[in-house]
Amino acid sequence: MDSFLQLLVAVSIAFLIAFRAYRKKSLSTSGAVAGFFVMALHFFVGYRFGAMLLAFFYSSSSLTKMGQERKRTIDPEFREGGQRNWIQVLANSGIASVLIVAIWILTEGQDKCLNSEDSPLITSLIGAVIGHYSCCNGDTWSSELGILSEDQPRLITTFKTVKKGTNGGVTKTGILAAAAAGSVIGLSFVLLGLSTTTCDSNIFLKQLLVVPIATLAGLCGSVIDSLLGATLQFSGFCSIRRKVVAKPGPTVRRISGANILDNNAVNFVSILLTSFFTSIACLYIF
Repeated sequence: MDSFLQLLVAVSIAFLIAFRAYRKKSLSTSGAVAGFFVMALHFFVGYRFGAMLLAFFYSSSSLTKMGQERKRTIDPEFREGGQRNWIQVLANSGIASVLIVAIWILTEGQDKCLNSEDSPLITSLIGAVIGHYSCCNGDTWSSELGILSEDQPRLITTFKTVKKGTNGGVTKTGILAAAAAGSVIGLSFVLLGLSTTTCDSNIFLKQLLVVPIATLAGLCGSVIDSLLGATLQFSGFCSIRRKVVAKPGPTVRRISGANILDNNAVNFVSILLTSFFTSIACLYIF
């Protein structure tokens, strides 16, 4: 009965959020459908996982809508409200969804504390999910706030100044935003854990270390994303559109990067690497 009730709660929350996000143009039709299933899965497996997903989704969606007129003049792929489609939803939640299914199977639906002595595998998997959303949030906050800052971005590989919108361009504002974004994910995990998990006193206090770990994961994820963007993702200036674009063409002058990965692929790889590093960190710390 408890599982059925949790499923009912998960489906209800997921439907309300997905429908509202569609009405607010934060998600396209396909994005809302994909988002519904992803959110329902997260909340069913554990409210802490749902909290991290919501912290990422709401904070990133809010920042995406900030300064839209200014972003419209810079971003050639600008969409009103963000309107993430199913590909973007899965690129930002697909790995985590696979991980939490594995956690659900291994824990038999029980909410476990981070404790490598009790279960190193479960601890590392939960750590990977924390790293996943810290990376997603860090990259989004860094991009959305960095592009609005007065700082002139510098290419992370050469530190030369580049035009705003260049893949791999970083600013001080963006770097600080990435760290702050990671801490938000850590806080959401810890605060929900206070009411959903039961740990021994010494293990309970160690759970607070999730916040600094998530902060570093947000920063690390943003740096990895920028390095990939600067080297494996094309950036060029279009003389016709007068904007930085991500595809080569006859009117495009190359700024940086090879045309190997697109933005979704860069996000996927950076999430994968950050999840792995955070998983290892949690295995040794907890």
